[in-house]
Amino acid sequence: MARELKVGLLGGGSWGTTVASLVARNAPTTLWARSEDTVAEINCDHTNRRYLPDARLTASLRATTELAEAVGGADVIVFGVPSQVTRATAAAIRPFIRPWVPIISLAKGFELSTGKRMTEVIGEELPGHPLGVLTGPNLAKEIMSGLAAAAVLAMDDDVIVRELQDLFRTGLFRVYTNDDPVGAELGGALKNIFAIATGMGDALGAGVNTRSALLTRSQAEMMRLGVALGARAETLMGLAGMGDLLATCTSPQSRNRTVGLELGSGKTIEQVLASMSQVAEGVKSVGPVWEMACARGIELPIVREVYAVVHEGAPATSAFRGLLSTAAGSEAEPG
Repeated sequence: MARELKVGLLGGGSWGTTVASLVARNAPTTLWARSEDTVAEINCDHTNRRYLPDARLTASLRATTELAEAVGGADVIVFGVPSQVTRATAAAIRPFIRPWVPIISLAKGFELSTGKRMTEVIGEELPGHPLGVLTGPNLAKEIMSGLAAAAVLAMDDDVIVRELQDLFRTGLFRVYTNDDPVGAELGGALKNIFAIATGMGDALGAGVNTRSALLTRSQAEMMRLGVALGARAETLMGLAGMGDLLATCTSPQSRNRTVGLELGSGKTIEQVLASMSQVAEGVKSVGPVWEMACARGIELPIVREVYAVVHEGAPATSAFRGLLSTAAGSEAEPG
């Protein structure tokens, strides 16, 4: 089935390029990127050295700067652009996309102006298309190095998700299905905030005990808010939640953990962002997430402290003092 489908992937960053290279092994795939240099490099050299310096891309993968070329003949569209440009990109492809073509989102964040998930944003701009999410503990450079990994493809439609499963999986990239896209999407977005907290702790010399406690309490906060927003608890305990949390909070490749490390070393958020060439979604997500929690009266101490550092200029040292000062009651309670 996958061989009969044509895929258009939007976005030439590290994860978008990685997914495009994986999918190109199974089906004709065209990647859209803004940069003419990136497109020429992918087509001529089969590399994208800016984002994946040591990786060799699937030779059949083609790239273009024209949205119509990437989208017009596609049977499946994959969104690999950052969360804050997802709406504009969805609106831009409206003249070219055919009716009822499934759309899969890779982004792990919330729209700043609305607090909405990416499938909600895409659905508003492109109604009538089956929507899904590909997410999990997936570090692009490891996957491109040939290391084994697993992901979740989550959609409401059980028939379509099983048809698309073979499109994304390869020998060492296992893809599981899930019918809880809300939970899968929330897990992928929320864990970025906790990775910032973990990075701050690591920079401040926190030990294994502290990190383990922080990860466990992060999972509790993810569950508390996620379930309140419509996620299933078992989804947040799986690859899209706990799995992604562990990978993002512990890997040196994690952009969000790197932000935390820099903040923990004493830099301001402005200094950290100025030095980065890629998007760290947790920085943008923490504002909408904190607003969601406050609106619902949900206590999220870790999110609260990350918000204070990122948006209020509080030093990272105060974040850990704030967490330690939170009363510890029952493990089932906030704190």
